[in-house]
Amino acid sequence: MNNPIFCVPFSKLRLKDIPRIGGKNAALGEMFSRLKARGIPVPDGFAVTTQAYWSFVEANGLRQIIKDNLRDLDVEDAGGLASRGKAIREAFMSGEMPEKVAREILKGYASLSQRLNCRTADVAVRSSATAEDLPTVSFAGQQETYLHVQGEDMLIDAVRKCFASLFTDRAIAYRVANGFDHLKVALSAGVQQMVRSDIGAAGVMFTLHTETGFPDVILVNASYGLGESVVKGLVNPDQYLVHKPTMAKGFRSVIEHRLGNKHKKIIYAQPAAHRLMTADGMTKTVSIDAKDRVRWVLNDEEVLQLAKWGVEIEKYFSQTAKSKRPMDIEWAKDGKSGKLFIVQARPETVASQKSKAFMETYRLKAAARPILQGVAVGQKIGAGKARLLKSAKEMNRFKPGEVLVAHMTDPDWVPVMKQAAAIVTEEGGRTCHAAIVSRELGVPCVVGVPGAMQKLKDGMDVTVSAEHGEEGYIYAGILPFDIKRTPLKRPSGLKTQVMINVGNPDIAFENAVLPVDGVGLARMEFILNEHVKIHPLAALSPSKVGNRERDLIHKLSLGYRNPKEYFVSVLAEGIAKIAAAFYDKPVIVRTSDFKTNEYANLIGGKLFEPTEANPMLGWRGASRYYDPSYRPAFALECEALRCVREVFGLSNVIVMIPFCRTVEEAKQVLGVMRENGLRRGVKGLQIYMMVEIPSNVILAEEFAKYFDGFSIGSNDLTQLTLGVDRDSALVRHLYDERNPAVKSLISAVIRSAKKSKTKIGICGQAPSDYPEFAKFLVQEGIDSMSLNPDTAMAIMKRLK
Repeated sequence: MNNPIFCVPFSKLRLKDIPRIGGKNAALGEMFSRLKARGIPVPDGFAVTTQAYWSFVEANGLRQIIKDNLRDLDVEDAGGLASRGKAIREAFMSGEMPEKVAREILKGYASLSQRLNCRTADVAVRSSATAEDLPTVSFAGQQETYLHVQGEDMLIDAVRKCFASLFTDRAIAYRVANGFDHLKVALSAGVQQMVRSDIGAAGVMFTLHTETGFPDVILVNASYGLGESVVKGLVNPDQYLVHKPTMAKGFRSVIEHRLGNKHKKIIYAQPAAHRLMTADGMTKTVSIDAKDRVRWVLNDEEVLQLAKWGVEIEKYFSQTAKSKRPMDIEWAKDGKSGKLFIVQARPETVASQKSKAFMETYRLKAAARPILQGVAVGQKIGAGKARLLKSAKEMNRFKPGEVLVAHMTDPDWVPVMKQAAAIVTEEGGRTCHAAIVSRELGVPCVVGVPGAMQKLKDGMDVTVSAEHGEEGYIYAGILPFDIKRTPLKRPSGLKTQVMINVGNPDIAFENAVLPVDGVGLARMEFILNEHVKIHPLAALSPSKVGNRERDLIHKLSLGYRNPKEYFVSVLAEGIAKIAAAFYDKPVIVRTSDFKTNEYANLIGGKLFEPTEANPMLGWRGASRYYDPSYRPAFALECEALRCVREVFGLSNVIVMIPFCRTVEEAKQVLGVMRENGLRRGVKGLQIYMMVEIPSNVILAEEFAKYFDGFSIGSNDLTQLTLGVDRDSALVRHLYDERNPAVKSLISAVIRSAKKSKTKIGICGQAPSDYPEFAKFLVQEGIDSMSLNPDTAMAIMKRLK
């Protein structure tokens, strides 16, 4: 090497320097030099270059040791990999740092200490490999980091350990998997001023949603103490989501808070003054006080500050690369000053690489005779061991990946439904609980299967197929099937807006890839049941419920000032995730449409709900909202909706009122909404009404005076037109949205809407199940139809 350079301060490093300092240090240098001026604080430091690494390797004869130990390596042989990696690392740790390299490291350390106005700087020593943190491959976490390193001897020891960590078992295996030559990858050590997060907090921030690759959010994780507790998975941290587009408009768009357990933290060890400690002995793990575990690590101002920096960092690196660069960023909060710092940044390389151009369809590969038949839901195939459960109390018997078989389901069953390979129920139709929830979870389901609990045996292998559309089949044994990927290309020339039905906020970002015009129905009930879980009146008066319910309410609302704040916040955030996923396309949110028996299942609900002989036709929808006994509960829904639109800035939310029987009811509900800050027309607020009762059709022009739009609920409209209980297996054969009487009413209400210049769509099940029904709606001139996500592309192609 001619005139080797062993140390370079961050201020002189750029991305072009990756070959000599690795991706991590190059990013740090770029941020320190270019982004600090934009108000993004990055702690000072310097890089020990790859030239120092190669000098160390050559001085200690390590090249041949590496070759010998990795020759003919089988990374699938865990024992062999471990022994070879250990041998290399021990050889590194036995080596001596060349004098010229050590001298330059200590010179760089003295200069940093001087810049920080201290005698011996407290630093972090981080590994930065030359094949690390590339746009499509990340070696993050493959090598080691050493924190709270102080003093010359400890610094040299930490750098040596970093060099050795290039040959951790995981790093060796990762290089093999990604085709990198072990002797062409080098390691640089970054030496950076420590932020006192040991008495503060730290975490990770991503500039996209890590599970789905959705690009319009910032995800922030946070826990107490040094950031290694989050990076290494020691704790379940707090999680926050920030919506980028509305934050850019000045809104406080923290659209999700999830409280982590945060039971441990990593802090500085306190060594005796006379005792020399090695670099890895300067921290320790301790338990976190119970009261701090249920407190948020960050307040919203801090979350938003981090998110703004994340957007700037992503923007800068994207401009530099001339392509979109979602980023994985580490941050720290100094416990002494309370200030936030960015300590690392690298390209995100997992979620950002996921294809958003295809959807999947399922087909059995061979013909087989079904043993049972029912109504298909979900257009997928699932297989596994049948697990027969007589009630939700038996859910502990269920194992992930099994097929849930039950008489019927209700909201209590959702935890196992989420884990099921498929679902089979004896009762119910296409719009029952099992059908609705399984669609939103993307789990194949066959409902209305008489005798399923008798004919299927607990533990037997079964295949559940909902691929055929209307009819679903259960087969004995595990059958092979194909999954076809279909391009998500929207057909040109569609005359009708195509939207989708969404209830589960947790799959909203996944569905956002569909080329649709928004959400025609966002069900508030799913959010209330799965996320909030508390009856609104119990949230307002927790002292009135029993001890068990009161304890549950207390546990759920930890981290909030009171159960009311919890109720409003969690409901608002559930709505916001759906609205953010499709921003700024319209998202029609239906206010709660539980029936009394369903409200009673919420925590504390039995105290506040009457018993009705026929809840389907009882106290539901609009009639609850203005009733004095429920009015305070509806006020909480209004507060949540106002928060979504005015605090988070998600003005694409349209509010829809269900089951409004009379025009007088419409007036009363709108009056209550005005009292709670939701005034039609103010701040762009639109209010729609469900058309699901024959009176809505007959008096459509009168209802149009009070609403901006209609959405046909074909499920209830069919039920009430034909006088059929849609969940009854005895009369299920009569329940058909294609009945001429139902179609006549739909045609009539579309004509009335056109006459009154009121928007009209449909959010019921019919167009998702029957392509010919969808074509009928187009012919009638409907403005939009909202489909199930799993049918949207197929129906869309048939509408041309």
